[in-house]
Amino acid sequence: MIYDALLQVGKKGVVTIEQGKCTENNLQIVEGMQFDRGYLSPYFVTDRRRRIVEFQNCKLLLDHKKITNPKEMFKLLDNAVQEKYPMVIVAEGIEQEALAPVIRNKLRGVLKAAAIKAPAFGERKSHYLDDIAILTGGTVVRDEMGIILEDANKEVLGTATKVVITKDATLIVTDGSTRQAVEKRVSQIRKLVENTEEEFQKKILNERIARLSGGIAILQVGAQTQVELKDKQLRIEDALNATKAAIEEGVVVGGGGSLLRLSKKVDGIKELLDNEEQKIGAEIFKRALSYPVKLIAKNAGVNGNVVVEKILSNDNIGYGYNAAKDCYEDLMKAGIMDPSKVVRCCLEHAASVAKTFLTSDAVVVDIKETQPFPRRMPPKLPNIPRRMPPELPNIPRRMPPDLPNIPRRPTPMSMSMPNSGSSCLRNEGFCFSDFPVSL
Repeated sequence: MIYDALLQVGKKGVVTIEQGKCTENNLQIVEGMQFDRGYLSPYFVTDRRRRIVEFQNCKLLLDHKKITNPKEMFKLLDNAVQEKYPMVIVAEGIEQEALAPVIRNKLRGVLKAAAIKAPAFGERKSHYLDDIAILTGGTVVRDEMGIILEDANKEVLGTATKVVITKDATLIVTDGSTRQAVEKRVSQIRKLVENTEEEFQKKILNERIARLSGGIAILQVGAQTQVELKDKQLRIEDALNATKAAIEEGVVVGGGGSLLRLSKKVDGIKELLDNEEQKIGAEIFKRALSYPVKLIAKNAGVNGNVVVEKILSNDNIGYGYNAAKDCYEDLMKAGIMDPSKVVRCCLEHAASVAKTFLTSDAVVVDIKETQPFPRRMPPKLPNIPRRMPPELPNIPRRMPPDLPNIPRRPTPMSMSMPNSGSSCLRNEGFCFSDFPVSL
């Protein structure tokens, strides 16, 4: 499916991946254009997970100059709110004063809009805006053409069935209704290429032709479940990126075979080195080049050293170990290959990281936390009910008999108050008059 897509849109064509509406994969070729310009503010994002702006059946406002006053766009933005269609503003630039009302109304949910900067600069920018206008059926707002933004109506707006804006690029998809105008525009640009002698100018014109006539291939991924759909999308995306890298710089033997063959060249380079430390570094680099083959063999349950010796003993460059079939064969004929760009970038990045490690005093790493050994719990005993003592009979408590109510006998006491001025209190033979009392 990727082969068919690139065959129709060309090696510089645009291929996108999206969710299909059925369970089978489908390929669709549509008219459209992609250029390297992203949204001016992250507040325009509609899909938070993918960090993109995506609109369906939207309008495009193309302005040749920088927008400085928000009142210039009021009429067109008000029309977008009334008729409820999304709008993408493409201009040379938008001042913060003019951009703020658009962001504010978008966050409130009143307006669906996004703003991007026009591609290229100077005269090239003017040509790119004209190409977008022809593709979308719109008109570029220019003061010298008598079109003023403040007085413009919705007839100057272009139309797109789908617009996807990322942080760095914009994709415009149309319904193909402007195909004749696009073909006429392409023929005009081709005549300019024939009449131009400067190579750089020819390159720019050919890029414009590729953008207009290349089209866009949409890979619609289908699946039974959401989990399967996500997995297939990631696999197709990896395959597409690998295919594009292979188109750019070609392919080499896969399975780590190309790196293993390169390790043989290190011995010749090591002999030219005078410093002993440099020779040690070359030996380390040689071992690193043979590691991918050893790792593949280890994962397949085979001794890596044996596999390396057997591969190097064969002079065929494509000869290598096929771990899927557990056999040795020509890997290029078996279809096991890697893009040259991927292998080159891996070597460059690995060397850069190693250089950083050598020049660093300390390195911060994440320590892998080991899981504690689970403590073995004793077996659970059966739940045996506790034996209760037998219930005793309820015997009433015996009360003592009531005693007869016998009155208490008072204590004998006699008091006499004689007139002789002496007082005497007799109690059981004791008299206070026996002692002198002073008053």
